[in-house]
Amino acid sequence: MCPDDPPADARRHALARAPWRRLATRPVYANRWIRVREDEVALPDGRTTVYGVVQCGGCVGVLPFLDADTVVLVGQYRYVADGFYWEMPTGGVKAGEALEAAVQRELGEEAGYRADRLTKLCAYHTSKSVVDETAHLYVAEGLRAAERRADPTEFIEVRAFPFAEVVRMVERDEIKDSMTIIAVLHAARRRAG
Repeated sequence: MCPDDPPADARRHALARAPWRRLATRPVYANRWIRVREDEVALPDGRTTVYGVVQCGGCVGVLPFLDADTVVLVGQYRYVADGFYWEMPTGGVKAGEALEAAVQRELGEEAGYRADRLTKLCAYHTSKSVVDETAHLYVAEGLRAAERRADPTEFIEVRAFPFAEVVRMVERDEIKDSMTIIAVLHAARRRAG
């Protein structure tokens, strides 16, 4: 190395924002919910590598407030996590469906409510490394009962909780769903001021 060459760390740092380039792709698996592909990509330093990507459609989550101090959560057995968990209503966005329409549909299917007001909290990548999925999180207010047309693969318990207790459930590591955790913490921060 010449005395004028930047150190290796500085060279790597300079490449941190450089995009990777897809050279080739091949489908590995697909069903109606996900697609898995394997890409050959060129790294910023000129090397190549193989990268696996799980593609999902967009998804929504909604934290429904019955009143200023009470939220509705849904509980269900989660196959992959092998346990029963409380979470907010969540689900996929159908092709061509507006985000707020997807929120209202999921709120009705899972909790049996429709909201007069939806407020978007944030959008985030559910897994930045191998899953291509963006979650859009909302708060729902002005709830009124709606016909509950449950998804045939979902067996759901619906329960109202004091919002302060839901915050404590997040803090005690009892709520495991990232969408619910993020929505609860955003809502708590907004309420604090």
